[in-house]
Amino acid sequence: MRIGFLSDIHGNREALDACVAHAKRQGVDRWVVLGDLVGYGADPAYVVDRVRRLVGETGVVIKGNHDAAAAAGVAENMNEYATSAVTWTYDELDDDAREYLRSLPMLVEEEDRLYVHSDATQPSDWRYVCDAASAERSLRATDKRLTFCGHIHIPQLYHMAPQKPAMLFKPQHGAPVPLVASRKWMMVQGAVGQPRDRNPAAAYSLLDVKKNEMSYMRVPYDIEAAARKIQAAGLPQLLAARLFIGR
Repeated sequence: MRIGFLSDIHGNREALDACVAHAKRQGVDRWVVLGDLVGYGADPAYVVDRVRRLVGETGVVIKGNHDAAAAAGVAENMNEYATSAVTWTYDELDDDAREYLRSLPMLVEEEDRLYVHSDATQPSDWRYVCDAASAERSLRATDKRLTFCGHIHIPQLYHMAPQKPAMLFKPQHGAPVPLVASRKWMMVQGAVGQPRDRNPAAAYSLLDVKKNEMSYMRVPYDIEAAARKIQAAGLPQLLAARLFIGR
């Protein structure tokens, strides 16, 4: 089985469609979406509907901080650009979409895997996993061997051997990484809809369960179309400009 991981779509229809099309060509059997379906981008209703149909009855969708904020229409501890997007997104969603976002779980465990938007210590605090120390903190909070999260918009991979500190491993795009069974692993996902690692290409990843391998993927998409929609919606111009530089 091959599981496709999508995170931080942020209302970006063009990026989502490009990632899904690419992943289907790689033989994805099942989907896990690690939160922040909405926020920043101009197609929140489309993204919510597409994700719901994509995962069906077998996939998993996790709640992100922008999902929680948009469902309530209240932005807490967010900058002015995110706050503007939350307010706009709330008005764009219908009651059914808001209720769907509200109903999403904070984390899901299955087999040897944990899915969460931020870290595993206290998911509702929305802590970032941004270095080896924060990765280790999260890995020690769960007995699952594999943890998958998003939130930071920068693809990273950490591993931790027994009685050893966590260490960063830098995966190459498209190159499978063997997930050595004697270690715990934390796969921090890049963003589908708003990358922040200075690479504007949309990011997603693949887990080959049978081979026990993880691959980080990048996919070009129509950034100009996504940016034009943001501008036409009257959202902050920064949200369109940053798509071109991946920051």
